[in-house]
Amino acid sequence: MSEFHETLLRTERVFQGRMIALDQDLVRLPNGRESTREVVRHPGAVCILLQDGLGRLCLVRQYRHPVGKELYELPAGKLDRGEDPQSAAARELYEETGRLATVIRHALTFFTTPGFTDEVMHLYVAECDDTREKTGELHLDDDEFLAVTYHTRNEVQAMLARGALVDAKTLIGVLLWLGGNMDLVSSGA
Repeated sequence: MSEFHETLLRTERVFQGRMIALDQDLVRLPNGRESTREVVRHPGAVCILLQDGLGRLCLVRQYRHPVGKELYELPAGKLDRGEDPQSAAARELYEETGRLATVIRHALTFFTTPGFTDEVMHLYVAECDDTREKTGELHLDDDEFLAVTYHTRNEVQAMLARGALVDAKTLIGVLLWLGGNMDLVSSGA
């Protein structure tokens, strides 16, 4: 056990929504004192890095209510209960871009914001047979509205420079993509 380990003493469910829950945990700190931690419980999510046949990165543009503006992001979505992350990545890619992955491989798994949530994000790299820009139909949820976009390396670098990419999962994926790490695959998929 770590010298910084906190011991959970009690959990109270404060809120239960359709996607997240909020717990208030009472913990014992390493120095023996007690404190509370507010923890957002999340089922986990996936994001997908897709480069088309022309070498462009696929991003989706959508309005994000919590921050009050449109963001460019990697295609992504939450895991359904009991869903395998790789299956979720293939499903989300199809739903949000209309593209079917012929190859989809795990690249990274990371915590999004471990200071207040247990959300785990699984980043996948996808390949599709169709090398043309997506022209097919999207299969979005009833409350989901987005546009699929494709960007060259120069365009993505310009977006970074002007602060147009601000979503953490997208920044991680974009930096891997710009660094030429598309073949990054972990052994722990």
